[in-house]
Amino acid sequence: MSEFEAIFASAEDDTFEAKYRARCHCNAVKYEVCSDPVDSKICHCRVCQTLHGAPMQWAAIFHKHHVRITEGINQLNYYNSELNKYERILPCKVSCSLCSTLIADEGRNMWLAFPSLFDFGVPPSVPKKFKPTCHVFYSMRVVDMSDDLPKWSAHKNRSVQL
Repeated sequence: MSEFEAIFASAEDDTFEAKYRARCHCNAVKYEVCSDPVDSKICHCRVCQTLHGAPMQWAAIFHKHHVRITEGINQLNYYNSELNKYERILPCKVSCSLCSTLIADEGRNMWLAFPSLFDFGVPPSVPKKFKPTCHVFYSMRVVDMSDDLPKWSAHKNRSVQL
C-alpha cells in the first residue's frame, strides 16, 4: 500500500459508503466522500485568487480518511505554492494532469474539496452542509460580499472578525 493510499480511504474498503461523488472536467479523475463536510468556507487569499483565476475560492472541508479516489490516481498533479514546486509536499494543490481542473487543496489531515466538482443533480441542489459558513482572508478581498456570513481577516477563529 502506498503512502497516498494509507491516508485516504481504501478502494477495497467494503464499509465505505459514498455519500457524494466529484470529478474533474474530463472525467479522468473521480473521487467519493462518505461524510458531510466538517466545514465550508470562502477564501479570499491572494494564492487562491491567482491559482483559481477568480476573486475567491469555495471549499468544503473533509477528513482525508473520508475521501476515496476511484479513478485517475495516476492523473493527479501536485503543486506546493509555498515552495513553488510540482511535488506532493503537503499542504499542496491537487489538479488533473489531463484537463488541469483544480481538484482540491490537500492538507496533512484534511481535503479541501471544491463543491462545484460534485454531482448535486440538474439543476444543482447543494446540500446545506456544503454551504459556506464564513469568509476567510477577507482583508485581501477584491470584491465585497454582501451576505450575512462572518468575515475573518485571516483564518477562521484565529484572526480578527471584520
